[in-house]
Amino acid sequence: MIPFRFSFYKDILNHRDISLISFFNNNDVFYLIIVYSDSSQTALKYLKDTEANIQNLLIMTGNFNIRDNLWDSSFPHHSSYNDDLFIIADTFGLGLSFSTN
Repeated sequence: MIPFRFSFYKDILNHRDISLISFFNNNDVFYLIIVYSDSSQTALKYLKDTEANIQNLLIMTGNFNIRDNLWDSSFPHHSSYNDDLFIIADTFGLGLSFSTN
């Protein structure tokens, strides 16, 4: 059994509120992005304006601070930041996942 090996990268995505983590498994590298986007959406804007070619990105997660009726039916509005989030996710080949019970 080969143990996982994790690494942090700041040379690919260099933002104080974004962590790019890689892990190696059987000579393959996979990536995770963890995002905290403040009330001004600085991390989201950074991701939108930065071209990063990251192969084998499995998940982008975090706190995006976006209120939207897509995931909160009690909230009556749609946010344009949500559109940006979907554009960013699409460039990484990711889709939206909902939690299940």
